[in-house]
Amino acid sequence: MTKLYKYLSPDLFSLIFKPEGFVEIKSSYPRDFNDPYELFLAINTNGIGTELLAYYQETVGTIPQYPTLCFSKQPDVVPMWAHYARESSGFVLEIDEDLLTKLYPNIAIADIDYSKVSTVIDVDYVARAYGTGKPRHTYWLQQAAFHAAYFTKSAYWSYELERRLIVNEQYLSRNNSLMVMRIPISCVTSIIVGMKAEKELKAAVKKFSKTYKGNIFDIRLSRGSMKPFFKRGRSSYEFNGEEIAKSKHFCRNCKEPLYSDDTLACHWCAITEAQKYNAARKNPLRMLANYGLLEGYMDSMDDIANRHKT
Repeated sequence: MTKLYKYLSPDLFSLIFKPEGFVEIKSSYPRDFNDPYELFLAINTNGIGTELLAYYQETVGTIPQYPTLCFSKQPDVVPMWAHYARESSGFVLEIDEDLLTKLYPNIAIADIDYSKVSTVIDVDYVARAYGTGKPRHTYWLQQAAFHAAYFTKSAYWSYELERRLIVNEQYLSRNNSLMVMRIPISCVTSIIVGMKAEKELKAAVKKFSKTYKGNIFDIRLSRGSMKPFFKRGRSSYEFNGEEIAKSKHFCRNCKEPLYSDDTLACHWCAITEAQKYNAARKNPLRMLANYGLLEGYMDSMDDIANRHKT
């Protein structure tokens, strides 16, 4: 069961769920995306005659602009939360791709292939189409160019883990100046609230949850790894590469996933008050602070460190 994840800013929550029973996802033409090299194709001109170049220009030319929706394959990509969910104050929609494609069969959907070099059309494709003059060879050339243009991006964007959906305009509606795809709420299997979400978004999600039948998660930062986890109710969840699944073991206090059932608490939550007191008592910097000597000590240590740098 393939899942798609859409990262969104907090102010969009009430807007996209405005039509009852649906969610509206913005669609854009590639020319309006933030990557100036969208749909960029190159062809190796070394040794190729102008006749072939003219045929390539005639049959491929400019790649047509089709409405496109961009998703990620994972809900726990920290840069995505920062860039598209307003520094983790927004939310993420989890959409069931299988349900979506059953409702809208005439869509093109595929993973983005990230490359460190420009996407180059094979000259042999052009030469064969030109040489044979057969419609199917020209059609294959156009299809190869279309797929390469729409589903290949620079490796600079690889952190997005993008899965892209190309839609027919018949599936879209206009919302003021925007093109939106109206998706039944049954396709939205989860809503994930950002770790820095403010009270307005939390209140809106809570109100929405009264009629929403899917899951609502909070994303949390782990203290034991750089992989975030998810909390729902009294349980902990992790993204396993395919879906958000319940953790087998997790801390009873902070809900951070554990990797064994040897303890009910993570190492941090297992620290006792006595251990905290003992650590504070043995901290020499705290002792210096108590006597008003800490600032002078730190300045002198900084001077020593700076002299060693030069």
